[in-house]
Amino acid sequence: MKYLLYLSALCLLFISCEEPIARKPVRVSTPKLVKSTVERNKDLLEIEVKIINRLVKKDTLHEYLPTATGSWFYYETKNDSLPYVPQEEDVVTLTYNIMTLTNDTIYSAKEIGTQRIKVNKPSLFKGLRNTFTLLKEGEKATFLFPSSLAFGYHGDDNKITPNTPIKSSVEILNIEKHPTNK
Repeated sequence: MKYLLYLSALCLLFISCEEPIARKPVRVSTPKLVKSTVERNKDLLEIEVKIINRLVKKDTLHEYLPTATGSWFYYETKNDSLPYVPQEEDVVTLTYNIMTLTNDTIYSAKEIGTQRIKVNKPSLFKGLRNTFTLLKEGEKATFLFPSSLAFGYHGDDNKITPNTPIKSSVEILNIEKHPTNK
């Protein structure tokens, strides 16, 4: 009996020392779907950039400047007397509107209201968050954004439909410098 108990304990010891068996994932992501989505987004961006480039070439009244993030803009009001542009942690008071590329107003500046924005904080849509820091106090500019920099594939759940490139006029009313930026 003792012999049988020792043999059982020895067998149990060998069995319990096996490597753990990995569980298989319940759902596997499909690389084809991700790849096709990326390709579709690249194609959409290419089409939107062509449309914006045509608009820029067609508009001979304004001198458009490209931004590092992929949008284009022109100054409506330029202020060469001030050298300071908003820096990180500054608070900027601004107004802006949102239009279609064909100048139909989606949201007016009055509708949106005056905004107080801390630089580099995500309270604005991506394109505007990355570009209003190009302007000085008292300047106004109109920006053209592809949908990827606007409200993207989701829209704004209200007036802006998915994948809509937009135009926005932005005016910087005031810049409150953070103490570290003085």
